[in-house]
Amino acid sequence: MTLRVAIVGRPNVGKSTLFNRLAGKKLALVHDLPGVTRDRKEAKAKLKDLDMQIIDTAGYEEATAGKMETRMWQQTQRAINESDVVLFLFDARSGIQAYDEHFADLVRKCHKPVILLANKCEGRTQEQGIYEAYKLGLGSPLIFSAEHNIGFDELYMLLKEIEEADKKSEVITENVEVKESEEENIEDIKKRPIQIAVVGRPNVGKSTLVNALLDDERMLTGPEAGLTRDAITTQWEWKGWKINLVDTAGLRKQAKVNNVIEKMSVESTLYAANMAQVVILVLDADGVLDKQDLTIARKVLEEGRALVIAINKWDIADKKEALEKLNDKLQTSLTQADGVPTVTISALKKKGLDKLLSAVIKVYERWNIRIPTAPLNKWFQDVQEQNPAPLGKNNRRIKLRYITQAKSRPPAFFIFSSNPEGLPDSYLRYLTNQLRETFNLRGVPIRITVRKSDNPYSK
Repeated sequence: MTLRVAIVGRPNVGKSTLFNRLAGKKLALVHDLPGVTRDRKEAKAKLKDLDMQIIDTAGYEEATAGKMETRMWQQTQRAINESDVVLFLFDARSGIQAYDEHFADLVRKCHKPVILLANKCEGRTQEQGIYEAYKLGLGSPLIFSAEHNIGFDELYMLLKEIEEADKKSEVITENVEVKESEEENIEDIKKRPIQIAVVGRPNVGKSTLVNALLDDERMLTGPEAGLTRDAITTQWEWKGWKINLVDTAGLRKQAKVNNVIEKMSVESTLYAANMAQVVILVLDADGVLDKQDLTIARKVLEEGRALVIAINKWDIADKKEALEKLNDKLQTSLTQADGVPTVTISALKKKGLDKLLSAVIKVYERWNIRIPTAPLNKWFQDVQEQNPAPLGKNNRRIKLRYITQAKSRPPAFFIFSSNPEGLPDSYLRYLTNQLRETFNLRGVPIRITVRKSDNPYSK
């Protein structure tokens, strides 16, 4: 059984610090400024022998309907409703605040087990705040410090008791779930999840697209640019394919990024894109492939990731002008991966989503391709007969002996030659283009390294 644990509290009480500590990684952005976390973020965690799915949430702030803070609170409510136990944090240094009391009233109504954590208890100055916590009506506070690793043994004992109680009440269900999980593990071995990152400039509709794909209001959305700050991963399945879908913060020009929180968000986005296998670059139909979009696309391809371009807001776009501009930019400014799939969508109206995912699966299969050595070398001989390698330095002939695929993900090849230093880049580009056409590698980055072949008579 995996215990679902929601971490809640007002802004800046240390929720994300605790989330990172339990996850064993710096997955959530942490800063002294309040309100850094906006979306709910999930991760697997382990505390001794206790398996958990932990959920980091936005801090509660009262706001009028329609405001961003209200939408953030709705995400927090969903995390509480979907959890087995709630960890309620308050700052013992500053004592109980009005928001703590109001938040406690809301948490009590969820009828879930609640563990009250008096966080930031590194010294005796926090004693007054600990005594104040009894008025919240959530039981005795646990002396705790997520940053300094205080109180985790006691937290483990409380969570273990809750897990044991759940096991006793759901013995039959648990047995069924164990069998199902064993089947899923076998399936995971056959087909590992595809890591897909959704990237792009701010306010192009990335979070709206993720919500549309999941058919769920999973991400915080709205007219405000830059709502998403963390890279949020959601496990999902589409037509038998297991997918880890990652929503990311918008990427602006580096010169315009001067806010410390935005800098952290950019680092989180770039890390998510680098760890992905397929990256969906979302464009606004009114501003197709501007300079910043091209910069993002080039970074994705340089990292060896498969790329799919999604042109969003297609329902309100000047279609002819947008397509002409896109094709022109792809041919002149993005030659690194000829044939990058482009799909027109409307995330808001949920149009074109199946086409987009079909393109993702196709490019993912190409990215994983492994070409047998025999047909690869037959092709290598044919292309050299059609267009032999040029003469190298001192008019010496460059002999290309054979080719082999070094690895996939992305496809990488070694060519062995008598004079690798003399082979011009133009001939390598010729070989790359021919590889794409012959073995259907359009849209994925290809890496070719020329190596010097050994001379069997050198000794």
